[in-house]
Amino acid sequence: MTKFISPISVTLPRKTKKDRKILLNLNIYRNLHYLVNNQVKHAYKELMLKQLEGYIFTKPITITFTLFKSSNRRIDRSNILSVVEKFFCDAMTELGCILDDNDDFILETHYRTGGVDKNNPRVEIEVN
Repeated sequence: MTKFISPISVTLPRKTKKDRKILLNLNIYRNLHYLVNNQVKHAYKELMLKQLEGYIFTKPITITFTLFKSSNRRIDRSNILSVVEKFFCDAMTELGCILDDNDDFILETHYRTGGVDKNNPRVEIEVN
């Protein structure tokens, strides 16, 4: 088992305005302009680059995503984890960790809630 830590937001730098923090969330993902969405995806890949470097998975894998949220508020965890899953699997493919992110290489994905961590909301990703 290999463990990775994923953020639940990315920050896009701006030239004239304050940097923009964007939550990785399906509601936001579907409403963003496609160019901004692409910037978010690239920023996410850059954040995950150091963790994913050097990993090559040659056998089919199973991935478990565990969400540690920032408060006790009720949330739809799949809104967050579906976008994290997409960006993470795309990053693994683009960085050469897996050949493709189709069901020949990723057999299963699981979503779990890990609890509340006000100081460090995140998604822990386990690859088996």
